[in-house]
Amino acid sequence: MSGSGKRSTSHTVRAGCEAVSAVKLSQQLTAEIDAWAETHNATRSDAIRQLIEIGLGRAAAEVRSGSVERASLDIEEQAICQLRPLLDPSLPLDERERRIRRLVEGPPEFSDCRIDLPKRGK
Repeated sequence: MSGSGKRSTSHTVRAGCEAVSAVKLSQQLTAEIDAWAETHNATRSDAIRQLIEIGLGRAAAEVRSGSVERASLDIEEQAICQLRPLLDPSLPLDERERRIRRLVEGPPEFSDCRIDLPKRGK
């Protein structure tokens, strides 16, 4: 503490080191975090970090930077590779591609909810 009675607010973290922070959480909040972690296949620690990043708006910044877009394209390509063998080979090529596109993009009524697509002007 300094002479004025205020706490020091140093934000320095050693280069190459992750900061470890201990926080007190209620049982209810811990249960909610654990449930979120389970649905997102994450550890509690990763879930807390991801939820904090979402709360601080870092998820939106990653979308703007394109990292989510790049990951989304990789996932989309994997989905297409999985779908192609499942489609009837007797269908015309354009119909197979239309069906794949429909499955990958999802129903148009949900396109506004997707974070990997640009928002349409209204």
